[in-house]
Amino acid sequence: MTYPTMIQGSSTPLAQRYELALLDLDGVVYLGANPVVYAADGIRQAAALGMRIAYTTNNPSRFPHVVAEQISSFGIDAHAEDVITSAMVSAAMLSQKLPEGAKVLVIGKDHLKDELTKAGLTVVESHTDHPDAVIQSWFPEIGWAHLAEAAYAIEQGAQYFVTNRDLTIPREGGIAPGNGALQIPVIEATGQQPQASAGKPEAAMYHQARHLFSPTDEMVTTERCLPVGDRLDTDIEAANRGGYDSAVVLTGVADAEQIILAKPILRPTYICADLLGLSQPQPAVTTSENGSDTRNFLCENARAWVTDETLHVEVDGEKIGPEDEIRSLNALRAAASAAWAAADAGESVRILPKFARTLV
Repeated sequence: MTYPTMIQGSSTPLAQRYELALLDLDGVVYLGANPVVYAADGIRQAAALGMRIAYTTNNPSRFPHVVAEQISSFGIDAHAEDVITSAMVSAAMLSQKLPEGAKVLVIGKDHLKDELTKAGLTVVESHTDHPDAVIQSWFPEIGWAHLAEAAYAIEQGAQYFVTNRDLTIPREGGIAPGNGALQIPVIEATGQQPQASAGKPEAAMYHQARHLFSPTDEMVTTERCLPVGDRLDTDIEAANRGGYDSAVVLTGVADAEQIILAKPILRPTYICADLLGLSQPQPAVTTSENGSDTRNFLCENARAWVTDETLHVEVDGEKIGPEDEIRSLNALRAAASAAWAAADAGESVRILPKFARTLV
């Protein structure tokens, strides 16, 4: 398995280079009930260039048609058939791991229960039903009693599964605890880690999506799919695990520091400010050496290099000082590539430049 070693470029818009976009939702298309800035325009422009737009979400609490209705309310043409959720992937996962008719205690909403029922499993409501397995998911009303039911069932011998492991979830008011955070009380109470997770960072959702959203009986090839997300530890890691190129957007969880310090499995292929990046060519990062053997990473008008554990950045020929706030997206592309190369060579990068939250 290979991981990105530097940010890549594309001389054509991403919407023409890739056939299928697999867009994450929270932090990419919307924040809770509100649309992400430029998301609607970005999706419409990418679709106009011929890209098939599909939506992948680790949130298992809402039916695809409800998700599609919200997306459509932003002025985007979206349908239930365009959405794949971790509930759908969970049903496929458990149907492979459990015998037909096995009893499953669902810590979740009706969408997850319906998918499990369609997969031939028996949904139960309490640990007193002696379930064969527990699957834990996120939903807004989850509380102590739900977590206690999961713990009781696991203590009685039920296998423990989860729909996803997101520690946080972007909402209207900010970043809130996600399903991964809510698994901690169950793990502490039972001493049991989940046996498997259906959602990202596992690549199963992307693999299933390639079949679900193909216009033919053949799966869309890995090389023609582009997962797009705002989280390195779910969206981007899943892409790398599955052998996909990926794009991270800066409209949700991921920020410049996270990207610069990303471990190999968390590194994206492209960095976009928002979904408008799908309809744009992406500038490539190139390298050059100078007289002192320092390796320079260049992205159009930006340059980055590492010396003495310090990441340096220059924009338009001017070196950025430690107190200056960088607003250049090209500078982030160059800086991330320089930091990754240093880390891969065993060098520490401890002093970072300061980037603004919004880059252009």
